[in-house]
Amino acid sequence: MSALPSSIPSLERRPIRELPDELISQIAAGEVVERPASVVRELLDNALDAGARQVTVRLASGGVRLISVEDDGQGIPREELTVALRRHATSKIASLNDLETVGTMGFRGEALAAINAIAELSILSRFAGADGAFALDGRTGELRPVARAVGTTVEVRELFFATPARRKFLKTDATELAHCIEAVRRHALARPEVGFSVWHDGKLMEQWRAADRREQRLADALSDDFVAQSVGVEHIGGPVRVVGRAGIPDAARSRADQQFFYVNGRFVRDKVLSHAVRSAYEDVLHGQRQPVYALYLEIDPSRVDVNVHPTKIEVRFRDGREVHQAVRHAIENALAAPRAGDAVTPAAPQQPFFKPNVPASGATWAQPGINFVAAERGAGDFEAMWPQRTAESGHAAESGPSLWPAAGAAPTAFQAPVGLPAESPGAGTLATSEQAWPLGRALAQLQGIYILAENSQGLIVVDMHAAHERIVYERLKTQLDGAAITSQPLLIPATFAATPQEVATAEACAAVLPTLGLEITPFSPRTLAVRAVPGTLADGDPVELARSVLAELAQHDASTVVQRAQNELLSTMACHGAVRANRKLTIDEMNALLRQMEATERSDQCNHGRPTWRQLSIRELDALFMRGR
Repeated sequence: MSALPSSIPSLERRPIRELPDELISQIAAGEVVERPASVVRELLDNALDAGARQVTVRLASGGVRLISVEDDGQGIPREELTVALRRHATSKIASLNDLETVGTMGFRGEALAAINAIAELSILSRFAGADGAFALDGRTGELRPVARAVGTTVEVRELFFATPARRKFLKTDATELAHCIEAVRRHALARPEVGFSVWHDGKLMEQWRAADRREQRLADALSDDFVAQSVGVEHIGGPVRVVGRAGIPDAARSRADQQFFYVNGRFVRDKVLSHAVRSAYEDVLHGQRQPVYALYLEIDPSRVDVNVHPTKIEVRFRDGREVHQAVRHAIENALAAPRAGDAVTPAAPQQPFFKPNVPASGATWAQPGINFVAAERGAGDFEAMWPQRTAESGHAAESGPSLWPAAGAAPTAFQAPVGLPAESPGAGTLATSEQAWPLGRALAQLQGIYILAENSQGLIVVDMHAAHERIVYERLKTQLDGAAITSQPLLIPATFAATPQEVATAEACAAVLPTLGLEITPFSPRTLAVRAVPGTLADGDPVELARSVLAELAQHDASTVVQRAQNELLSTMACHGAVRANRKLTIDEMNALLRQMEATERSDQCNHGRPTWRQLSIRELDALFMRGR
């Protein structure tokens, strides 16, 4: 028998004994303090919990040589200064109930003790109402009087001097400085009423003055473009309230570096929240682009557990599904309104967007043969633009929503407009169209691809296929949403080898699956059988659909899987049903398309996330021809 490899440790028994306090503190520091930005985050938490209205952060060598956080909070009494550096000493909680309903940024009582174990720490503080301030040396415990206004200053020097191995893992000073500034920015976005400033090696790097409005702080901390290219979010779903701003699809980035989510004022990274946001953007983002957003979720502290990770950046919700739905619906509702109204100058009087008439009960719509019929100006007559399906060639109209024309019906692309008013939309004056039509009046068609329209700001260019594709797609979704998800039993059940988690999820969610049009039952202890699927997805892969739904049910809201699969089918149908390039349109047909865009949700992007229209202002056109120079 060959000898054991020398890399295997010896089996010599070691006695069980308590670790020394210094080693315990250094182990805890390894969990709490990863880099200088971790220290900045912990000290800012304490400053905000103390009621600070102005916080100044001073750094040297990216925070490795010096981190100083100065605030004007209520300060620390002299007799509590030495206690503040002990492990698990905190003023934030005193009982288990306090821990389960914690409303402060800090609560563990580990940060100062952990930082003191790996760096040279000192605290200068003056308590509100005290005669003077005192300074505490973290290494010696010496307490001496100093001069200072009410508030606290915590200085951390020579980070990781006690653990040189950790110091080798730090990046360059510029990189560490960037992380520190980002830590301050995250706190600044959550507390607009507090002023923040960051100094590095004696130079002012960032400063955010106290603001009355959250939008002002977002503009200061991110950019004016972020506010200009985002929409307001405000939604209440049960016990969850979501506010903030979500970037429009055009503002999406290649990196996820402008995504900020806060739960009760605490910056967090959570799979439930990120999945909900991504689900809301699925219909309007192109490719793998990343949305930008700053969202603030307010929820009863007892319904969220913040005591998950020492860094306090992870949370766990009692009911993840209600949070997922609230966030998703909040963003979907915010993005749904067409932004065509933004093309009209605010000074011009505007009319409300056109709204589609609700189709008559039991009415079905012909797809993809859609007739553009110019509606009476200002009426938005969708029933005239979308013909109802009739029985043709001996085939009676079916009850319920129908996605395709009756058998034998030849899909016609565009028929001559009927019922035009005496003055056609194309002949209206510009002043009238400015007020009623955000996307202006049609002028001409370019290369059979683009529609050129004029509004008060200048020129509107519309990709007619992309725009019509979104209109058809939203119409199909509206029809499908109004009907229950019907199941299609499979002639031969589809069986597959399931994991223990999939089996457990199928059994636990047996009552939820039928509402999604699915029937998944155990076939054997390690096999599941798919016996029915949603009727609109009968031609898809039942096993792949079942696996996706079970995976989503285990973590999120599984209805998104079925909806996503249905939307993919409807998107394909809409693409085939939309008007093709090189189709010549009349002025009235172009105007009819523009009016439908103004009334259709998410009409600023096509089904694939590409923009459907662009605005060219008079100033931009003047620049092209060097007018005024």
